[in-house]
Amino acid sequence: MFTDKLSKLMNNLLRRQPSYITVTPTTPALAETALPDKLPTHVAIIMDGNGRWATERNLPRSAGHAAGTEALREIIRTSSDWGIKHLTIYAFSTENWARSKEEVNALMSLLLKYFSSEIDELDEKKVRILILGDVEGLPEAQRDAVKKAMERTKNNTGLRLNIALNYGGRAELIRAAKSLAEKVKDGTMTAEQIDQDTFAAELYTAGQPDVDLLIRTSGEYRLSNFLPWQTTYAEMVFDKIYWPDFDRNAYLKALREYASRSRRFGGVTDPKVNGAK
Repeated sequence: MFTDKLSKLMNNLLRRQPSYITVTPTTPALAETALPDKLPTHVAIIMDGNGRWATERNLPRSAGHAAGTEALREIIRTSSDWGIKHLTIYAFSTENWARSKEEVNALMSLLLKYFSSEIDELDEKKVRILILGDVEGLPEAQRDAVKKAMERTKNNTGLRLNIALNYGGRAELIRAAKSLAEKVKDGTMTAEQIDQDTFAAELYTAGQPDVDLLIRTSGEYRLSNFLPWQTTYAEMVFDKIYWPDFDRNAYLKALREYASRSRRFGGVTDPKVNGAK
């Protein structure tokens, strides 16, 4: 009975925005005029707080994940509309397998429903989907779904949507190191040729720019094994809002915070320090 009710609830959430999600309407025209002049090329988001959002409403944690899908849909649309080139979202980590069987099953079911309900619109908007993580480690149905989504959108030229799924940052670095070690072993490259560029070329995000802005919701202040290489010089914004409540206004606030910062990449911008008169 519980499984049937949960399935019905998630289906309803995916078909329409639930009444208990608070989203402040923002028209595209107004949003455009409010955008800062300096926008990040690559935004990464740790979508945290779904479970706590649900618990505070006396709902199962699975309902929080389903509600979070609504927020994700809006942020993807907004990123595309506002000209963000790369968006990376943390959907499911390698550590998340340790959660309860019921929650993991619900997340895997939600993953299938998401690709089924969203792929047409994403493809129409020319969004290109790339999965970051161990795709082969996913259950068969989910593995097939994400592979089909990547294949269908591989030639799209719009927003690059990276979905970190069955992903671990340290595992990604080890994977890259092993690949380079094999190339040195078989003689296709030398150890002296290994530098930042050749290492980055072995990552899931090969060919993409590093993250400019990292956003984490729910008030937590850590990376949680997410993109350790790509976020080396990212500006970080931590919002106390739970992910299901993260809307266009919250996104715009983060973009404005990013635009207000001086990115020096280890250098100095003070003219006195630089020797200018």
